[in-house]
Amino acid sequence: MSKGYAWTVFALGFGLLLSDYMSRQVLNAVFPLLKTEWLLSDGALGSLSGVVALAVGVLTFPMSLMADRWGRVRSLLLAATMWSLATLGCAVSASYHEMFVGRLFVGIGEAAYGSVGIAVVLSIFPVTLRATLSGAFIAGGAFGSVLGVTVGGAVAQAAGWRWAFATMGIFGLVLAAVYAVVVKESRLAPRGRPSDGEDGGATPGRLRAHLPRLFSSVSAISAYVGSGLQLFIAGALLSWLPSFFNRYYHMAPAEAGGAAGAFALVIGLGMIFGGVASDRISSSAPIRKWAVAAGCSLGALLLLTLTFQLPTGTAQLTALAAGCLLSAGSAGPAAAMVANLTPASIAATAFATLTLANSLLGLAPGPAVTGMLADRFGLLGALRIVPLVAVAATTAFLIGRHWYERDLLRLTDLTVKAEPKRPSEVPS
Repeated sequence: MSKGYAWTVFALGFGLLLSDYMSRQVLNAVFPLLKTEWLLSDGALGSLSGVVALAVGVLTFPMSLMADRWGRVRSLLLAATMWSLATLGCAVSASYHEMFVGRLFVGIGEAAYGSVGIAVVLSIFPVTLRATLSGAFIAGGAFGSVLGVTVGGAVAQAAGWRWAFATMGIFGLVLAAVYAVVVKESRLAPRGRPSDGEDGGATPGRLRAHLPRLFSSVSAISAYVGSGLQLFIAGALLSWLPSFFNRYYHMAPAEAGGAAGAFALVIGLGMIFGGVASDRISSSAPIRKWAVAAGCSLGALLLLTLTFQLPTGTAQLTALAAGCLLSAGSAGPAAAMVANLTPASIAATAFATLTLANSLLGLAPGPAVTGMLADRFGLLGALRIVPLVAVAATTAFLIGRHWYERDLLRLTDLTVKAEPKRPSEVPS
């Protein structure tokens, strides 16, 4: 495969990930409008955001397993079409309950995209770029959040919140059509490389043999748990920063969306920075990836705790930017560790497991729990509590570091034993 085509696949996959999170996060830009029009509580608003991540978490594993067997490109196209149509459905919803159903189908459409999309990308690039590409690809979620809240806020203020959803849905359908024309399953498995059904492929027998290894090591489980818990903080920030600026800095929805979008961009840059730093620091000692993940988690805890104790103003915004930069910096290292600790033949399913943890431990409860806390303690009080989750995330990363090297050696031994012998190696 040519480098040009590989980077084209990455660019289109990254674009669809932008669409994924634009459709997911546009809701946060119109929180103030929906709260006023439908008289919703913060808890109800948080549930509209959290139900997407909940659906992603529940369905990502079975749908990614299906994609490993049915075809990743076809699965990606089906997913993009579904979340785009569901976003258009949100544009015409007449009540909270109709919006909830629309958001549920957005989550169903997005369920397998992140895990399958990153599996496609990692399959066509060198192993030495795993953390960098994982961080960059996952950062597309933050960049999509930037576009979702900034463009969505601007469109909502100019033409109403319904057109904000409609814009995101139309963009996703157009991008899916381009992806269908350019990316072909046959070109992702060039001649000479094993394809599904051959040695190393994702046949049903091989899948059944490899699936237990998704949870067979302490370090793999630690990577899932640590990544998910850390994204609880990032998910809460992405969902509630527009409302934070609206309530405490007295910004209009479009202005609040733009400000929140800038900080979402910082979160995305932090993901890329974490991946690049992990690859550089761990080039001679892979175990250092765990130190990068734990360092980002601890740094976010300290900076965000400071942020929400400061009064509104320049000092608070500076501390918030630094905290956002580190809040999801562990995403790239965690994805690389999962890739190292699981067989390549079930890459999409392994990343689905990571997405499951990210959703059920972080992105789903983050917005919803923050909303419930805000109903009781106010939004500022809720944001003071949220960073404490980083204590548990750091603990998980440190446990994973302790077990990593022995788990990696055990995986290598199991893989060698599981390899089918060639005819010349079979005893006569």
